[in-house]
Amino acid sequence: MDLANSVAIVTGGASGLGGATVRKLAASGAKAVIVDRDDKKGEALAAEIGDGVVFRKTDVTDEAQVKAALDAAANLGPLRIAVNCAGVGWAARTVNRKGEPHPLDLFQTVVNINLVGTFNVLRLAAAAMADSEPTADGERGVIVNTASIAAYDGQIGQIAYAASKGGVVAMTLPAARDLSKLGIRVNTIAPGLMDTPMLAALPDDVRAALAASVVCPKRLGSPADYAALAAHMIANPYLNGEVVRLDGALRMAPK
Repeated sequence: MDLANSVAIVTGGASGLGGATVRKLAASGAKAVIVDRDDKKGEALAAEIGDGVVFRKTDVTDEAQVKAALDAAANLGPLRIAVNCAGVGWAARTVNRKGEPHPLDLFQTVVNINLVGTFNVLRLAAAAMADSEPTADGERGVIVNTASIAAYDGQIGQIAYAASKGGVVAMTLPAARDLSKLGIRVNTIAPGLMDTPMLAALPDDVRAALAASVVCPKRLGSPADYAALAAHMIANPYLNGEVVRLDGALRMAPK
């Protein structure tokens, strides 16, 4: 898929991994719709990049709001790219030290945003792509989802997050198979310790310890690292149905 002149939708696109992806796609000549719940950051990024990039406040679990964001993309041209970066985390054990069970509503919230929200955007974006004419090489679109190495190495207290991201991993291949006849590819990135706003709030010594745990290179991953891989997945026509760990060979300890 040629990035130049393509239209993309990026969820969680106001900052972090999504923000870096929007910048990467725009720098490569693509137009983009920033999908996020943060008005201030979303509008600021759209204004910073300028022509061809717009912001739409969207809850990824809301069908009507996602459809409205896709309509905004259609105003820019045929939708070719969807990158799902929206997600949340929550730390709680299955049963805590007081003997209390994990709150069910919090588990449902994490799964609903990270897994159901990803699927909601995937299905609606794929339907929009299916209506467009294929490119010269037969492609109609590319979808890149975001999982986490927690899908494989979930730590103590990560049961909700790991379950949600494990679901994203598991639906990658069947989604790619389902959409193959439409000329739509699906891949997933499973990031490790990324230097996003969530980690930026940690004390410097904690951040340094986390960086030291990475095998090589000895640093936190950057949003630009993620964006570079997402752009490659979009551009490489033979990359399909794959989940790629982006973690510097890190394997997480139990805690």
